[in-house]
Amino acid sequence: MRIVGINIPDHKKIEYALPYIYGVGLSAAQKIVKTAKINPDTRAKDLTQAEINRLREIIEKNYKIEGDLRREIMTNIKRVRELQIYRGLRHMRGLPVRGQRTKTNSRTRRGNVRRTAGSGRKPAASPT
Repeated sequence: MRIVGINIPDHKKIEYALPYIYGVGLSAAQKIVKTAKINPDTRAKDLTQAEINRLREIIEKNYKIEGDLRREIMTNIKRVRELQIYRGLRHMRGLPVRGQRTKTNSRTRRGNVRRTAGSGRKPAASPT
């Protein structure tokens, strides 16, 4: 089943299948299902065409999703980079933006880069 250009998994309950759409989380999915007056226990494959159309209409009208949302996020990041405010500099350098510590625990943002002398060294070649 496709809603707003995204393939929704058929075997999942509809409130757990909707978060596959970028920009719709679990709480938003529960609100969407409630406003569409659909039983949250129904599987995505069991929805009628009228229910699918109601879901599509509610999502398109009330939520910014997929391409539009990604584009807005990219323009926000581009704006703070051009202004060269602190957050923009952190984005440019590939470091955590929201105040996290960087002495340890910034592997996700920096990649698995070891910055001390002995770490990450390859083992010495064994004598033949």
